[in-house]
Amino acid sequence: MNTESERIIIIAEAGVNHNASMEMARKMVIEAAKAGADYVKFQTAVPELVISSIAPKASYQKETTGEQESQLDMCKAIHLPLSAYPELAELCRQHGIGFMSTPFDLVSIESLIPLAMDYWKIPSGEITNLPYLRKIASIGGKVILSTGMSTIIEIEQAVDVLVEGGIEREDIYLLHCTTQYPTPFEYVNLKAMDSLKKLKTGGVGYSDHTLGIEVPIAAAALGAKIIEKHFTLDKTLPGPDHRASLEPDELSEMVKAVRNIEKALGSNIKTVTECERSNIEVARKSIVASRNICKGERFTEDNITVKRPGNGISPMQWDSVIGQIASKDFLYDSLIEL
Repeated sequence: MNTESERIIIIAEAGVNHNASMEMARKMVIEAAKAGADYVKFQTAVPELVISSIAPKASYQKETTGEQESQLDMCKAIHLPLSAYPELAELCRQHGIGFMSTPFDLVSIESLIPLAMDYWKIPSGEITNLPYLRKIASIGGKVILSTGMSTIIEIEQAVDVLVEGGIEREDIYLLHCTTQYPTPFEYVNLKAMDSLKKLKTGGVGYSDHTLGIEVPIAAAALGAKIIEKHFTLDKTLPGPDHRASLEPDELSEMVKAVRNIEKALGSNIKTVTECERSNIEVARKSIVASRNICKGERFTEDNITVKRPGNGISPMQWDSVIGQIASKDFLYDSLIEL
């Protein structure tokens, strides 16, 4: 059985799927808590500090939000003001779910410091942002680093910056992910988590952008300590991320499945479990008489055989039973005794 320290952390990524509606953001907190997630995570940004006026949209953003507006204008329309997050953090506390938000700029980092988050979440796009990484490192605490679009060398460099800035290596958690929304299954590459494990940080997890719930469940089975998954109140809402997100009932199913996998992983010790111990006698076999045997007769392959139940002499003792003398009469199908 897994211990509490081995519990998989499940992050319900609300992101900007609230579409700048505080009412929707509040409801997402409540739905994430009802689904059983450990954390609900938002995205905090001052769009003008993150995106230049000439920055293009990603192809998936063009598909979901059109090409008319710029990436900057799109983000302005879907981000909450910095003043919104203290209320959301308090709402999380009231509903028994952890609060997290990913900052995308230095001002946003500063605004989140007073909220005392358990983890700082660094998005994939900031893994090569040296001033940003140094700012996070200067604050201290635990860090979750997404590694989409990154080479192993870039990941190592980012980890080194964080460590040099004061973060303990064991307090850094690396999330494998593929930065495409939705991610085609052939580009998921879950086995890349093995490469991240070699960096000897506090642990490895997975941030999922595929459709459905099977890939995060597989990641849990492969040893992910953290699972992050986008969710939305309604996949048909306008905005860049809704299409690749789970609705509340799907999020709940994913959480249940991951918890079941968590239980099933157990330990690395092969032994007889308590729940199967009583079945040993029923399923295993013993040496029994294959016909009536008289006292004084030798046991041979012609008069003994192997059948259930398994509460007699084990068939593994077959060779030592053959040739011995019956000490009494044995009826057909009765357990042989020596």
